[in-house]
Amino acid sequence: MSIPQSGGGPIERHEQLAEYLASGCKPESDWRIGTEHEKFGYCKDTLRPLPYAGPRSILAVLEGLRDRHGWAPIEEAGHLIGLEKDGANVSLEPGGQLELSGAPLETIHQTCDEVNEHLADVKDIADKVGVGFIGLGAAPIWRHEDMPVMPKGRYRLMTDYMDRVGTMGKSMMYRTCTVQVNLDFGSEADMVRKFRVALALQPVATALFANSPFFEGRPNGHKSWRARIWRDLDPARTGMLPFVFDEGFGFEAYAEYALDVPMYFVYRDGIYHDALGQSFRDFLRGELPALPGEKPTLSDWADHLTTIFPEARIKKFMEMRGADGGPWRRLCALPAFWVGLMYDKGALDAAWDLVRGWDSETRERLRVAASVDGLQAKVGGIDMLDLAREVLALSHAGLKARARPGGGGMIPDETHFLDTLRESVATGRAPADELLARYHGDWQGDLSRIYAEYSY
Repeated sequence: MSIPQSGGGPIERHEQLAEYLASGCKPESDWRIGTEHEKFGYCKDTLRPLPYAGPRSILAVLEGLRDRHGWAPIEEAGHLIGLEKDGANVSLEPGGQLELSGAPLETIHQTCDEVNEHLADVKDIADKVGVGFIGLGAAPIWRHEDMPVMPKGRYRLMTDYMDRVGTMGKSMMYRTCTVQVNLDFGSEADMVRKFRVALALQPVATALFANSPFFEGRPNGHKSWRARIWRDLDPARTGMLPFVFDEGFGFEAYAEYALDVPMYFVYRDGIYHDALGQSFRDFLRGELPALPGEKPTLSDWADHLTTIFPEARIKKFMEMRGADGGPWRRLCALPAFWVGLMYDKGALDAAWDLVRGWDSETRERLRVAASVDGLQAKVGGIDMLDLAREVLALSHAGLKARARPGGGGMIPDETHFLDTLRESVATGRAPADELLARYHGDWQGDLSRIYAEYSY
């Protein structure tokens, strides 16, 4: 979840909404990669989720990172709720999931170094206080009543609202984790092409990274339960956005869509004002019930854009949102997968040619099938494993064409970051398949073994 936005002046013209999005356009030389990932923390002796405060807690980890590794604190109402350093930040999800939002970097080599350093620093602190962290798409055993609540005003409002608009919103907030990558676009036309490819192929990412086959202590019948949760959260702000494929789609159309997504809050002077279900259109007219007579700033617009949760979304950049959190190697594979497709024109054009004939029903059926069956999904004449193999080949070609070296020039490109995904398409097994095999095999149904064997 995002931290409050800042620095925006008053909105005086309706056109500023789309202009805000368009201001993210950058020349290709300035395109960057921002990797985000979330992970569950737990007490090693009890395997229970971490509370906010105490000797073994989220607060202890944040304070350790602050004091031992040079992170600057971010506070809300006197509570330490995040950290920042060198363009990156560490933040808390509602149930205490620890998130790294990485700095915008030029290569996968750099973003993977950042992930590796972060996980090593977290482990350094966690080992000292008897805490572990694990990368999964959904908490495998814990129930909602087991989860702590982080001291952030935004989450209190969202929690109160979730049961009004769906059945799984609180499960998403408190018991899921993801890995995503944020990418740039060069123009409106470039944004449109990338957005369409991102939405159409998000089910492939869901299948490749499927890593949540357990929930509340047993198999749940899905390879990605996290993806299942997102399908019954809030239809006003989630989904595959069929209008993105309409002729004439652009920044203005996305701004109009965002205006119709009900608000959560308005952030003023450290306070989250309850605007649940209210209209940003009313806010533009100074008629928001939460703040009568007050008009929004661009910071309010930026905040509102962070409360929209489709499978891919745009702000001043584009976010790929369809993958489960997972093991260490896959935290680098996810940005590599999308950079290969998005940052090479040949790969992007080929990806669009692959999906341009699909209708909205096909895209939605792929989304559902990916969450249920992962790489074994089949929709009409589309075999997910074959599709994943083809898309991965395009990504590999795109990374090879980028030819961004690493390791002091010893590594010629970024293609090796795809190796773990290539293993999946060679074997037909995503992480969820491996976990289920262990559960039904040597674990003999003892799901507690997942912590010792799959933690960072």
